[in-house]
Amino acid sequence: MQVKGTGILRAALFISASTCAWYFGYLVAELIPDGPLATAVYNIRSIGEKPVLRAPAPKRHKYDHCPPNTYAYWLLSGGSKNKYAKIYFENELLIEEMTGNVGKGINIALVNYTTGKVIATQYFDMFQDDNSEPMTEFIQGAPAKSLLLMMTHDDGSSRLKEDAKKAIEALGSKEIRNIRFRSSWVFLTAKGFDLPAGIEREKIDHSINAKNRNLDWPEEIQIKGCIPKEPS
Repeated sequence: MQVKGTGILRAALFISASTCAWYFGYLVAELIPDGPLATAVYNIRSIGEKPVLRAPAPKRHKYDHCPPNTYAYWLLSGGSKNKYAKIYFENELLIEEMTGNVGKGINIALVNYTTGKVIATQYFDMFQDDNSEPMTEFIQGAPAKSLLLMMTHDDGSSRLKEDAKKAIEALGSKEIRNIRFRSSWVFLTAKGFDLPAGIEREKIDHSINAKNRNLDWPEEIQIKGCIPKEPS
């Protein structure tokens, strides 16, 4: 009986050793694909080490759908007291609440068309303060070959004067004279050159109590698209 038991033990040890040898061979094969020996040694030494946490791939914004040699843009008007306007351009938020450069009234970003870099951002309160003239000067002072991206948050009409309307109208706006109290308005234009036909560049929606979703606030509106870059 002792001899029989010893044989069974030896058989079990043999099977166990064979299994371990097979697994070790499989592991080595996985760690040594086709690379040099130094890489394999490094991989073997790395067994049991803590995994290295890697930063996740950056999220792509949903406007980031444009082909090469174009600029992606996405303009959103304000949609409520706490839902501020936003301007996305390429992979950058040019205007939004976290950066503190957005406010009630008309928000504007100037972008260099040649480089795609932001020149300046500013917002102009059109309800409490008389900012129509400073806004007109800001628009007229935009350099040639620049993109102008504009949108409202809250009210952009109460103190909007004729000179400002003419300045925006001269840039191609079809809706600036239709803007009313708390209208949602977004507008994309260019100075010193013409944007290609077919680019979505302006939209407006008015505050109508019967259809407003947020009390006396109209729904957020937006435009987005792709602007061909300047030929090199």
